[in-house]
Amino acid sequence: MNRTEPTTTAPTPPTAPTSPTPSTAPAEAAGSAETAAPTGVLDPRPLYRRALSWVHDLADGVRPDQLAGSTPCAEFDVRTLLGHLVAGVERARVMGEGGDPFSVPLAVTGLADPAWARAYAEATAKMWTVWSDERRLVATVTAPWGTVPGRAAMLGYLNETLVHGWDLAVATGQPPEADADLAGTVLALAPRIIPAEPRGGHTPFAPAVEPAPDAGPTERLANWSGHRR
Repeated sequence: MNRTEPTTTAPTPPTAPTSPTPSTAPAEAAGSAETAAPTGVLDPRPLYRRALSWVHDLADGVRPDQLAGSTPCAEFDVRTLLGHLVAGVERARVMGEGGDPFSVPLAVTGLADPAWARAYAEATAKMWTVWSDERRLVATVTAPWGTVPGRAAMLGYLNETLVHGWDLAVATGQPPEADADLAGTVLALAPRIIPAEPRGGHTPFAPAVEPAPDAGPTERLANWSGHRR
């Protein structure tokens, strides 16, 4: 969760792109994610699967000499960000099993440097053995931000995956935009997943960042979570 300094002007809530052209989060405490289901995303699993695949490819593209580098998420260098991404998938699995996500550390450590992409893939495969059951979407689970329906918990982790994927891409010089329709869909939900106010405390996000005019939907999503280049 990146506690960047406030901007001098308040950004307007993001909107989804109407085409693949550019339009308008650790990001792990998803504010009012429980309200997101009425927007029409009744099953976020296909979106989450695509986001996880994108981040896996980014992790696979990280060079060993980049692991100590800084990221837009000031608390994490690249190695720690990778560990946080793996931990996020493991937390999603534990939540789906009815467990406490805080039983998983904020970031996985102790892996050999070439093993991050493999560890991410393995964690993802284990997570889907739980969430392949559609009943998980309506079950009540304990997320880091409270007790919510499983669908809402997954929406929160979908947002986090894209935001931290952007962090990783920017830090390692890889293309920072996920598929525009994927990012645009989540961008449209972002004000309901993470409200503009309040920020801080139980909603541990920095104030939203005013996006650059040419920012794509993934960058705008990261900006809404308080992340900046």
